[in-house]
Parts: sequence; structure tokens; C-alpha cells
Amino acid sequence: MASKLDLEARRRRRLRFQLRQKSGGRVRLSVFRSGRHIYAQIIDDKAGRTLAAASSLEKTMRDGLKTGADKDAAAAVGKLVAERAIAAGVTEVVFDRGPYLYHGRVKALADGAREGGLSF
Repeated sequence: MASKLDLEARRRRRLRFQLRQKSGGRVRLSVFRSGRHIYAQIIDDKAGRTLAAASSLEKTMRDGLKTGADKDAAAAVGKLVAERAIAAGVTEVVFDRGPYLYHGRVKALADGAREGGLSF
């Protein structure tokens, strides 16, 4: 019987395979969420580099937020990673939600990134 982590890894691999098929060479916006915080990275898989990153752990983020694990924090992280990506010259990405469903904090981060100027 497969463990929870094995099932998560299968979902992540399946999604990344689909993203590679459809991405057209675009970089990806990868999301990781924990119980207390949310993290986002703009990753160039061809070069193997992270171009921009943001999380609710950063000091500038913690000052204005009640907690790092709610939709407000996710939206703020999305806007911040979009701001940093645009500064790095990236405007189009493919959204990598990982093994998470596209709702709640993950959706809030995506909406924040779109508000910040990224298109996907």
C-alpha cells in the first residue's frame, strides 16, 4: 500500500510531466505550502536556476500579516514573487501547484501573482 508521501510524489510527477508538455519553454511558478507558511519560486528548469522567490517567512512579510498560513499571506506572497519575477525579466510563467488542489491558499497565491503582473 502506498504511503501519503508516495501518493504526493506521484501527483507531483504527473503534474510536472503535463507542465513540460504544455509549457512551451516558459519558466514555472512553483508553490509549496506548509502548515505555518507558504513559499513560491520562479524556476528555470533548462538552466536549473531559481530566478525569484518569496515566502511568508520573510521579515518584510511577517510585519504586516496576522499569520503566514492564511489566504491574505498567500496573496501577499504571490504579489511579491510577481514583483521580483518582473524585476528579473520574467512576465510569462506556467503555474506548478505541486500535489495541492487549486483552491484556498494556492488559488490566493495564483491570484496575487496575476495581480502583480504575471500571466499564466
